[in-house]
Amino acid sequence: MTVDRMLPSPEAEDLVALVREIATQELAPRAAAAEAAEVFPRDVFALLGESGLLGLPYPEELGGGGQPYEVYLQALEEIAAAWMTIGVGVSVHAMSCYPLARYGRPDQVASMLPELIGGSRLGAYALSEAQAGSDITGMTTRAKQADDGYALSGAKSWITHGGRADFYTTFARTSPDRTRGISCFLVPADRPGLSFGTPEKKMGMTASTTATVYFDAVAVPEDHRIGAEGDGMRLALAALDSGRLGVAACATGLAQAALDCAVDYAKGRSQFGQPIAEFQGMQFLLAEMAAAVDSARACYLMAARRCDAGRPFTRDAAVAKLVATDAAMKVTTDAVQVLGGYGYTRDFPAERYLREAKVTQIFEGTNQIQRLVIARQLLRP
Repeated sequence: MTVDRMLPSPEAEDLVALVREIATQELAPRAAAAEAAEVFPRDVFALLGESGLLGLPYPEELGGGGQPYEVYLQALEEIAAAWMTIGVGVSVHAMSCYPLARYGRPDQVASMLPELIGGSRLGAYALSEAQAGSDITGMTTRAKQADDGYALSGAKSWITHGGRADFYTTFARTSPDRTRGISCFLVPADRPGLSFGTPEKKMGMTASTTATVYFDAVAVPEDHRIGAEGDGMRLALAALDSGRLGVAACATGLAQAALDCAVDYAKGRSQFGQPIAEFQGMQFLLAEMAAAVDSARACYLMAARRCDAGRPFTRDAAVAKLVATDAAMKVTTDAVQVLGGYGYTRDFPAERYLREAKVTQIFEGTNQIQRLVIARQLLRP
C-alpha cells in the first residue's frame, strides 16, 4: 500500500511521489530476476543519478538535492521497499560522500563533491577489516607519507560496491595511536595498486557486490586526505551515524514491503470457506507487523529531525537502527509464516525479504554494538 506520510512541504511530497513512481516502474519489476542472477545493477544507479536521487541530502549548489534527512530517508525507504539492494546502495553512496561534504576544506568540496553526488560516480565506504569490524581501533591498513601524498597498504573487508565503485572513502592508520592515529582518504578506483577480491557469496542482497579491497602502496595525493591527520576516527563515527539512519530507513521499507505482501496474500487466500484475513489470529499477527513497521518509521524520523535541527543524534541513530532492523527481521519472518508453504518458495518475494532482512542487523555496526552505543550515551557523565 502507499504509505500515508507527513512530509514538511508540497515540494517534498512531489519528490517522494516521484521516487515512488521510479521505484514502482523501474526497480520493483527487475529486483527478483537480478537477485536470482546475482547481477550488479550499475545502470540503475546511473538512472538514479540522472534523476538527482544519489545526492539528495547534499547542497543544491554542489549538485545535490538539498533535502533534509527527514525527506531523504523517506525517499530512501520507498527505494528499499521496491529493491533492497538499490536502497542500501544509495545509502552507502551517501555515507561515502559524508566525510568530504561535512569535513572537507572548501576547495576540496568545490572541486570533488559535485562529481561524486551528481550521479556519474558511485561511492564505497572502506572502513571494516577482517580483524577490525566493530573495533575500528584494531585496523592495520596504513598510510605512509610519500612524495606528494601517501601510500596506502592493507585490505578492507565486506565493502559494499567493492570492485564496482568509482571512489572509496578509506580509513587508514597514519600513526600507532589507537584512537588518534587514523586518517580519512578519498581514493579513486583507477589508482594503480588497488585490486579486489572475489565477491562474497551471501545469504541475501545477492545483486549487491560485497568484496575485499586490497591496497598495495596505492598513491593518494595529499589533497585527497579529508580532515587533518588523526581525524579519521571522528569522521568515521560521524559518517556511521548518518549511515545508520540510512539502514534504518531501508529496513523499514523492506518491512513495509513484507507487510504489504502478507496483507495481500491474506486477503486472497481462503481456508475453511473464508479468506484467512478474517481469522482473528491472522488479524492479530498482521496488526503486530504493522505496529512494528510504524514504530520503526517513527524512530528513524525522530532521529532524522534531530539531525536536521543540528542537534546530537548518535543515540537516536543507534536506537533507530536497532529498532528498525529488529522490526524488519520480525516482520519478514512473520510474512513467511502468513504465506505458509508459499512463503518458503521463490514464487513469492517473502523468502527473499527474510534473507535480505538479516544483514540489516549486522552492517553499519551490529545490533549488539548499537546497544553499547545507546548504553554509553545513557551512562556518560
